[in-house]
Amino acid sequence: MDRSEKTGGPENTGGKQGNGRFAQGVSGNPGGRPRGSRNKASLLAESLLDGDAAALVRTAIERAKKGDGVALRLCMERLLPVKRERTITIDLPPITSPEGAKQAMASIIASAARGELSPTEASQFSEMIHAYIRAAEGTDFEKRLEELERTVRRRK
Repeated sequence: MDRSEKTGGPENTGGKQGNGRFAQGVSGNPGGRPRGSRNKASLLAESLLDGDAAALVRTAIERAKKGDGVALRLCMERLLPVKRERTITIDLPPITSPEGAKQAMASIIASAARGELSPTEASQFSEMIHAYIRAAEGTDFEKRLEELERTVRRRK
């Protein structure tokens, strides 16, 4: 069976390019899973443990105190979990110019000052803006160079 038969014909690519990947900005499931939705298995586990959670935790702590390595590791992982990144949403002005980048940086600093972002998160946002500025400068330089070369060719 060739690719066109699998996808329902050459005209029905489902947003995929010829290489089998989705085009940038196109999803195979535009609706997607709603933000903040919870896994059904997690919800079920929570409901099953709801009444017994305190007793189970107490048992794990008692076993850890008696030297049970697995229980000890379980307790420590809960007390000092592995740090995971969180998704952050902040309002930034559009960055289409140096002025926009300056305004975005001001927003990031204000968010950090209000405690909405940690210093590390603010630094990471700042790095993204710096990367954008470097990319924009490279593009602008290329455009200016091409224009200069056209001008020199016209004068010859």
